[in-house]
Amino acid sequence: MISRRCQVGTRTAAKRLLGHATRVARAPRLAPRGRRPAVEPRAHCPRCRRPRQVCWCSAVVPVPSRTRVVFLQHPREFRVGVSTCRMAHLSLPGSQLHVTLDPDRQPALAELLAAPDTHLLFPSADATDVDALDRPPHTLVVVDGTWANARKLVGRSALLRALPRLFFRPDFASNYRIRREPDDHCLSTIEATAHVLERLERAPGRYTPILSAFERMVEMQLAYVATGAGADRHRQHKPPRAPKPTVDPRAPLRAVADRMVLLHVEPNAWPYATPDAPPVEAIELRAVRVATGERFTALLAPRQRLSPRVTFNLDLPEADIRAGAPLAATQAAWREFLGPDAVLGIWGYHALSLLRMEPGWTLAPELDLRALWQRAIGRAENLPDGQGRAPRRIAALEQSLRALLADA
Repeated sequence: MISRRCQVGTRTAAKRLLGHATRVARAPRLAPRGRRPAVEPRAHCPRCRRPRQVCWCSAVVPVPSRTRVVFLQHPREFRVGVSTCRMAHLSLPGSQLHVTLDPDRQPALAELLAAPDTHLLFPSADATDVDALDRPPHTLVVVDGTWANARKLVGRSALLRALPRLFFRPDFASNYRIRREPDDHCLSTIEATAHVLERLERAPGRYTPILSAFERMVEMQLAYVATGAGADRHRQHKPPRAPKPTVDPRAPLRAVADRMVLLHVEPNAWPYATPDAPPVEAIELRAVRVATGERFTALLAPRQRLSPRVTFNLDLPEADIRAGAPLAATQAAWREFLGPDAVLGIWGYHALSLLRMEPGWTLAPELDLRALWQRAIGRAENLPDGQGRAPRRIAALEQSLRALLADA
């Protein structure tokens, strides 16, 4: 007689044996419906770590810097193919790149962060505008990652929290068209680094060449996406999403066009590498009220040593510039011209940065026409340059505004 336990065990064994036989006899399963066959891995460049079809190494232009730059990259950003941190590192000889979550636990890096005259590029309430420094710091620490990851990286490091912080206001809109930025004034890491070094070292245009690799990466990526190559690698087999509502980028302009005052400010700024260069200051204001055509032009007497470039840019004798109006009188006249409900139309934020460097200037809400142009029309050109450039620059602002309103 077989016990109940043995009977149960025998039935269980029989079921297992039957299941095994069924699995052996069953035909091989096909790939799940909708799943595409495996794609062969692409060859990658060991230097930029991008697929060779979109390698940007040949466009890298090394530019030595007076300031040593140390990049701290969040590990999640390290896995982003179109991140620009490595590109910036390869473009700045002598810079360092560390992929880390905890820099305090790396002795060599911790020693570097604790060294004197080290600053952190990170916006905060107690950060100092880069234009307010008399000279560039010895070491500039740049954190690379999304804002959330960058805040976590800085927040968990006592060394980073102790560093004096710097911030800047960009005077151009980002060309990072292959990645969404949190806001219009946000830049990629390489754009921000180039912009800040030029401001710190008072070297306009010096680090523009390092952006050639960035621009090539953007153009190649857009061209590669347009061809549809590699689409199967990233296609998600999901139900189609509902179309997003159409947003008119010119709507903010139409809402304030009758109150807009176009503004251009010329600086008194010394050339790169000038020893003991004084702070940058506003030397001439040009503005026009769009609704009435009323114009405001003011030449200020220099409060700092006069840069040799000012006479060329303004196309005026030095004696005429030194005989300009006092700062307080110009600020009062500007306050009266601006009025209570004006909206400033600017081409980037350089003009406002110059005015914010000295107390007493009355400002108003602003609308960056360059950023608006890039959203509504496409790539925006720089304002005209050369001798006597101020009248041509304010005229270019008026022409750009007319083009934006004509298509609105």
